[in-house]
Amino acid sequence: MSSNDLPRTQGKVFVALFSGINVGGNRIVKMAELRSFFEQLGFSDVATYVQSGNAVFRSPDGDAAMLTKRLEAEFEKKWGFHSRIMVRDLGWLERLATDNPYPEVAGEPTKLHAYALERQPTAEEFARLAEKCTGPERFEIKGDVLYLHAPDGLGKSVFANLIPRVLKVPGTARNWRTVLMLLEMAKAGG
Repeated sequence: MSSNDLPRTQGKVFVALFSGINVGGNRIVKMAELRSFFEQLGFSDVATYVQSGNAVFRSPDGDAAMLTKRLEAEFEKKWGFHSRIMVRDLGWLERLATDNPYPEVAGEPTKLHAYALERQPTAEEFARLAEKCTGPERFEIKGDVLYLHAPDGLGKSVFANLIPRVLKVPGTARNWRTVLMLLEMAKAGG
């Protein structure tokens, strides 16, 4: 019997993107503890990637909105602070990668970022943000994803720092290397 003959765990593959953990030595959450947290909640095939809080997992419940609420509540109970969590399924992650409007810079993963947004911004919110994009950066929004090309890197981007305050749609950013790694992990879990 090969590993291909073993029954697959039931459920749907999701990615959870945490915001506001392990930043500047604050709100520390060890990834081993985060994996254990997901397993204690009954999720399977749990894997984490880098300290910024990325988890790939399988859930028998296929409702991302319900999973988000449950994870946020349980996380706050366990760690004592709130972290906004964006839960998305494998199909969403595949579309995010496929819909990249800047394929010519995908080879420079620290200069290309994707923001998972809580919702699609309105035309007015988009226009307000576009008005502030006066530097070398360029961005595009597709549904609930904001793609940002920051040629000088995110750390030096004045515009990147303005995005949360100007757009006013909660979200969390990941560089392109992380996006591709999470996609690979999610496909392996699926």
